[in-house]
Amino acid sequence: MSTNLVYGLSALMGYLIGSIPFGLLLTKMAGYGDIRKIGSGNIGATNVLRTGNKTLALLTVLCDASKAGIAAILAYYFLAKTESTAITASLVAGAFGVLGHNFPVWLKFKGGKGVASSFGFILATCWPVALIALAVWLIMAFIFKYSSLSALTAALFVPLTSYFLAPSAEYTWVYSAIVALVIIRHHANIRRLLKGEESKIKLKK
Repeated sequence: MSTNLVYGLSALMGYLIGSIPFGLLLTKMAGYGDIRKIGSGNIGATNVLRTGNKTLALLTVLCDASKAGIAAILAYYFLAKTESTAITASLVAGAFGVLGHNFPVWLKFKGGKGVASSFGFILATCWPVALIALAVWLIMAFIFKYSSLSALTAALFVPLTSYFLAPSAEYTWVYSAIVALVIIRHHANIRRLLKGEESKIKLKK
């Protein structure tokens, strides 16, 4: 199998796995209807939490976080023959997994914001960077109670920490692209934060 074909298959597999809309599927199965008609209209875990069902939100986080990571692992172990090709294939699959979550073909390319899927991707490919980002998210969420602000702050730490902790610059470049996408997808949240209109994290209905 040629290198280009390996990368192409990695991208396709990552995108298809990443585009599975777990937030939408789980809320429908739980009887909450279409999550896109609740709260912000997003299919991610933060909006699922607005149903008041913490268990459902946790399941959504776990499922969304696993998508891009699983794609990266599958590409690394099953699609490439050499170590260098395997690393690139895993990064391609993971990045496209995040793209699939953000722009799922099944939902007319209207998906989530990629925070959980980005975390899963980074966890699968460079866990120290992911754990630092998670720690930053938790600290920010505890202090300020804004999910979006926590996600944006954690995302900004990723390129910096990956520069020092990732095996090569290839990781940093890919992670930086994913972080840029996360920031772009949060443009409305950034505007609300600046206006003081952003909703805080609530664990009750």
